[in-house]
Amino acid sequence: YLLRMGSPYEEIADGMWLVHDESAKLETIVIRASGPVIVFRAKVMSIPENRREDLYRMLLELNAREMLHSAYGIEENAVVLTAALETENLDFNEFQAAIDDMTLALTNHIDRLAKFRKAA
Repeated sequence: YLLRMGSPYEEIADGMWLVHDESAKLETIVIRASGPVIVFRAKVMSIPENRREDLYRMLLELNAREMLHSAYGIEENAVVLTAALETENLDFNEFQAAIDDMTLALTNHIDRLAKFRKAA
């Protein structure tokens, strides 16, 4: 599927790839085959010291209103976008849709998220 997509990528470990998408606001998407699931993950930004509650509320609202295949979450001290798909019946369209959802989400949300980066 990665070859078919045509985006530059590199295999960094067995069952783990970095997809570079220069057209998106995401530097890289990590894709990991983990048992019966393919996990997609991208770091969006560090969590700011100020206005955390406002940021968390916005992320939850975006998850509820605007996300299809992926969701915002928190991992350590960072906001991440994640998605997971079962591999059993995975087809190319689903694989591509998960990546497209992540890149479209951040493209659409980058201005709102930028307000929190400045508040850090």
